[in-house]
Amino acid sequence: MMQKYLPSVIDSSVLEGNTEGNVEVIVADNASTDNSLSMLSELFPNVRTIVMEKNWGFAEGYNKALRMLDLEQEKNNAPLHDYYLLLNSDVRLKKGWLTPLVEYMENHSDTAACQPKLLSDVEPTKFEYAGACGGFIDRYGYPFCRGRIFNTLEEDEGQYDRPMNVLWATGACLMIRRKDYWEANGLDGRFFAHNEEIDLCWRLNLKGRKVACVPQSTAYHYGGGTLPQGNPRKTYLNFRNNLTMLYKNLPDDELHIVMKRRRWLDWLAAFQMLILGRSIGNFRAIFKARHDFMKWRHRFEQDRISIQKNSITDSPIGKLPLSILWQYYAKRRKRYSEIATD
Repeated sequence: MMQKYLPSVIDSSVLEGNTEGNVEVIVADNASTDNSLSMLSELFPNVRTIVMEKNWGFAEGYNKALRMLDLEQEKNNAPLHDYYLLLNSDVRLKKGWLTPLVEYMENHSDTAACQPKLLSDVEPTKFEYAGACGGFIDRYGYPFCRGRIFNTLEEDEGQYDRPMNVLWATGACLMIRRKDYWEANGLDGRFFAHNEEIDLCWRLNLKGRKVACVPQSTAYHYGGGTLPQGNPRKTYLNFRNNLTMLYKNLPDDELHIVMKRRRWLDWLAAFQMLILGRSIGNFRAIFKARHDFMKWRHRFEQDRISIQKNSITDSPIGKLPLSILWQYYAKRRKRYSEIATD
């Protein structure tokens, strides 16, 4: 996958127009077991590689790679990078994609992170599941996007081409200021994978920092390369991490009622998967996720105390006071533009 997509990253990662700065493409190898390192050495000898000794997962893998990068820069008396851009290995890019992101960040000092418009590399006229045109959550913590609600993917007709502040930006292609990344303590490595970028962006919003989608930049994501939709492991991580994210970030006056209702909603989701024939594995994954969340919740108590103490808002941009389940299934509103927020 990387051999297919890396050339587009190298060829297109330049700044244009009046935007100044140096761009460096770096590959972080999370203890791969295939021929990735030998392929990189043979085909891309000029690309710097950071190699880790074990698979730390998406979240802690990035934390460790970025720490190693900063240490290398300091050791070589080189300036630290102003921005990180976290990029999945299955993202295709075109010339000119980077400049709008940098220009937006340079012109909006209150913005900590942003993403491009994310389209499908399989169906390029459609938004891609992982982040579409910027992410939101509903009152119960269910994520959705401009251009994607649950499994409904809209055609990109320019309907969301206005830059917009959102709650979260996709981890598939996430630009973030280095300073903001570390002041927020980076991605939560305990998540391993899934919901970690939503959690980070939520924490940034609570601190008064903004997150944006900049549709003047476009990226194409293949998606599902690590864990495809419907995989029980993916189901488990999504449910466990989503509950943990809620526990960390919800204000006190919302936490109890949201968690109480999520218990019933999660049970309903588990039985729906069983009835619809999506395998008993996913059914079991949801119950295991809830069990493991309750078992490890105490490990996040100090995080919660710190987040709530330093929060400057209980209603960050992009956290909408509605149920996306009710909007989608009861009212049959399957496009972001159709959602009622009253």
